[in-house]
Amino acid sequence: MTIRTLSHLPVTAVCVLLHACGGGGSSNTAASTPAPSAGSAPAQASAPAAASTPAAASAPLAASSPSAASNVVVQSSTPNVQPIQVTRTATGTRNMLQTSVTLCIPGTNTCQTIDNIQVDTGSQGLRVLASALAPSIALPLVAGSAGSAGSSVVAECAVFGSGYTWGAVRQADVRLAGQLASATSVQLIADSAVPAAATDCSQSGLPMLTASNLRGNGILGVGPFTADCGGGCAVSAMPRWYYNCTAGACSASTLAVAQQVTNPIARFATDNNGVLIELPAVPPEGASAVAGTMTFGIGSQANNGLGSATVLKSNSITGYVSTNFGGSDYGSSFIDSGSNGLFFPSTTLTSCGVWYCPATTQTLSATLSSPTGATAGVSFSVGKSTTLLSSGNYAFSNLAGPASGFFDWGLPFFYGRRVFTALEGRPTPAGDGPYYAF
Repeated sequence: MTIRTLSHLPVTAVCVLLHACGGGGSSNTAASTPAPSAGSAPAQASAPAAASTPAAASAPLAASSPSAASNVVVQSSTPNVQPIQVTRTATGTRNMLQTSVTLCIPGTNTCQTIDNIQVDTGSQGLRVLASALAPSIALPLVAGSAGSAGSSVVAECAVFGSGYTWGAVRQADVRLAGQLASATSVQLIADSAVPAAATDCSQSGLPMLTASNLRGNGILGVGPFTADCGGGCAVSAMPRWYYNCTAGACSASTLAVAQQVTNPIARFATDNNGVLIELPAVPPEGASAVAGTMTFGIGSQANNGLGSATVLKSNSITGYVSTNFGGSDYGSSFIDSGSNGLFFPSTTLTSCGVWYCPATTQTLSATLSSPTGATAGVSFSVGKSTTLLSSGNYAFSNLAGPASGFFDWGLPFFYGRRVFTALEGRPTPAGDGPYYAF
């Protein structure tokens, strides 16, 4: 998915019934260049956990016993395969890649598994609806700055291409496969522990505070960075990011990177340098459902080796690579499982609303390139959206829509491929992330 960003802020997808879902990349720097939002139309608008004692967040774990050589990866035997699927959703949204996530009160076995969480390689951190969490899972709040008047807690505004999420930042143990991300900052969306959204946040589009508007129970951001905002939010009180909240109001504030909403992979003890997503190929007419795997780590076990994959180092600040398509270069390009289509500019493809709808399926080609000069050619197809969306299928490799000035390789890109996303600063067999490989 794709949030507007400070350089690599999450570009988080917002899904629309039979319409577009954008996804994105997360920020981690003091720069404030906005990230593109995917071409998604506004979604149609269709018991929070009790507050608990504020807790201080701890810093993300460093990569396990890093070697001086950036291509030496600590080996692991921890179960690292998480099931993922694309299937019919309650909102009828196509190409929604989802999984289940287990949240626990830190340091305990008081846990709940939450289904229908979107998997998003274009953003960082876990965001879950408060309404999906049982009252017994009273996750500790992250405390606001000591200088705040009275007792304060931290809230976050996460702005996406088609709206925003708002809620408290809390601490949770996050369990995926056999992995544990201890005491990780997560966003609890529509959490009653904080006041209503700050004015600047509420003016950022559709409030994605319900399952119908969010198109699920949450978003699992497993993109190329460790935190969702990063250094920019640590040194400046950025609008529409982090806030100190008292009982009556919230004001923009700084927040240390260690306390920000964090990519859970960054906090795994092992297999913490990236993620591999594998989905089967689907026929041109689509498929009613597909099942795949999300494997944690790169080169840390026998099941997550790069093999013959082409590695495209991405920009260390923005997370972007470049795409050459139709004679034009798009420097703002990203590979994003949180976008439910391919989104790119075209002067030749016919549009039907937010989707392309050529009379016949078009086979196209593009070349992705990295700042280091590596390239990879990609052949892809664009089908007639009106025909695809009138079927009973939910997984499509040829669903695409228009965009302006950027190229979003959304979920259709993942079908029939092994797609790696490497985490910034973590050693892998191909050197440190961030990078994409496929």
